[in-house]
Amino acid sequence: MLIAKGLKKNYISKEKTGFLKSRLKTVEAIKSLDLTIRPGKIVGLLGLNGAGKTTTIKMLSTLLEPDGGSCSIDGLDLTRDAFKIKHIVNMIAGGERMVYWRLTARENLEYFGKLYNIPNNELNKRIDNLIEFVGLNERANEAVEKYSKGMKQRLQIARGLINDPKYLFMDEPTLGLDAPIARDLRKFTKSLANKEGKGILLTSHYINEIEELCDYVYIINQGQKVMEGSPKEIASIVANCTNKYHIKINSFPDKLKVQLETYLSAIQSDYQLDGADGSFEICVSTHKDIQSELIAMLSQQTKIISFAAMEPKLEDAIITLSEVRAYEQAHA
Repeated sequence: MLIAKGLKKNYISKEKTGFLKSRLKTVEAIKSLDLTIRPGKIVGLLGLNGAGKTTTIKMLSTLLEPDGGSCSIDGLDLTRDAFKIKHIVNMIAGGERMVYWRLTARENLEYFGKLYNIPNNELNKRIDNLIEFVGLNERANEAVEKYSKGMKQRLQIARGLINDPKYLFMDEPTLGLDAPIARDLRKFTKSLANKEGKGILLTSHYINEIEELCDYVYIINQGQKVMEGSPKEIASIVANCTNKYHIKINSFPDKLKVQLETYLSAIQSDYQLDGADGSFEICVSTHKDIQSELIAMLSQQTKIISFAAMEPKLEDAIITLSEVRAYEQAHA
């Protein structure tokens, strides 16, 4: 299990103070972060740009040394046992980084495999399997500089799996990938966790990926944890809503408004009129299924034009939390 407590990371930058004058400034990229990754689970790390996601992943993968806090991975200390940890973790980043363009795909994987001291026979088998998985069989002996952006990213995925890591940190792994390849990667990611028991930390700007893949999510903003929980829990808590109903009716008589307000007040829920066209939204904060009761109530007094049930969206929760955090800091 990976357990991080109070992780901190500071950067030193220059701040202009006048013409040809500057001073050193300490930037707290990660202020104090706790997170846990269990074997066989996929954990999401979310936040807007600059929240500290990539810095966190670089610390956990031993590319950056923390300035504070502690982290253990399967009982190994992140700082003291960094060399041992390198053999059981790996990182996949989005874009076209972390591979050598003048080498072929096979040469890249051979190079990175030898860094982990993988025996030649085992390494060759692993390379063949990974090249087939990422669909580079026909171009495996061609220089990477001739690859498309998507092909380079596929090679990065193979590189990140070359040491068969127990913990895999995936920073925007589907960036630049075509939809079919991104879909295959999501399936493979699920398989790595569910069938092979790997612990995975995933960042992505594609919220549907997080909702599809992640068992648990941490939301961070400006280096601090804002909230944690399952994707559904976070969306429900932020919206103060378990289910949403988007409804449009032919008319909204006063008698129906009173009846609706009385009913929703009794179950501690509310509704919001969207416009004069008879459309409105009901936000239900209870797990009780009220859809059939609502339809019966409305159909007695008006004509229902449309009725759609929706769960709160994780994307909306992230934006709301970031806005609230920014407002609190601006008025602190």
